[in-house]
Amino acid sequence: MTYPADLDNDKAFLHQAIQLAVDSVASGGGPFGAVVVHDGKVIAQAGNRVTLDCDATAHAEVEAIRMAGKSLGNPHLSAATLYASCEPCPMCLAAAHWAHIPRIVYAAPQETANQAGFADGNIAEQLYGQLHPAKPENLGLSQLEMDDAAAPFLAWLIKHDRQPY
Repeated sequence: MTYPADLDNDKAFLHQAIQLAVDSVASGGGPFGAVVVHDGKVIAQAGNRVTLDCDATAHAEVEAIRMAGKSLGNPHLSAATLYASCEPCPMCLAAAHWAHIPRIVYAAPQETANQAGFADGNIAEQLYGQLHPAKPENLGLSQLEMDDAAAPFLAWLIKHDRQPY
C-alpha cells in the first residue's frame, strides 16, 4: 500500500536526509544520508558508514533500513517511506524492496553523485542493462528537487582528508 505524498513533509524529511549526509562527511563518512518515516514519524536515520566501518554495505539507506526494522521489530516496512539524500544505488534499492518499502523519495540524482566520483553505473548496467531501472515509478522511486541536494557532495569535494571509495 502506498501513501499519498505531502510535499511539505517530504521536503522536511529530505532536508533531514541531506543534513545527515553533510554531517556524515564531517564525521569521516560518505556524502549520503537516509531517513525512514513510519506513521509520519522518523523511526530511523543514518549517514553513510562505509569507510568508518570498513563495510561496503554500510550505505546510509541500508543502515537506516536496519535500524527501522529493529525499531518496529519487523523486517517488513510496508507502511514506511525511505527518504534518501541521493538516488539509491542498486544495492540500496534492492534492500528497500526486500524491506517492502513502497515509497522512496530522493533529492540528488545519480549524476550529481557521479560528478563527485561516486559512479555505480557499471553495476546498474550489469543489473538493469542500462543506467537506471526502466520504470522507476514502478519501484516506488520519485525525485523531489531540493535546493540543497548537492550540498553533501560539495562538502565531500572540499574535504581534504576524505577517504575515497
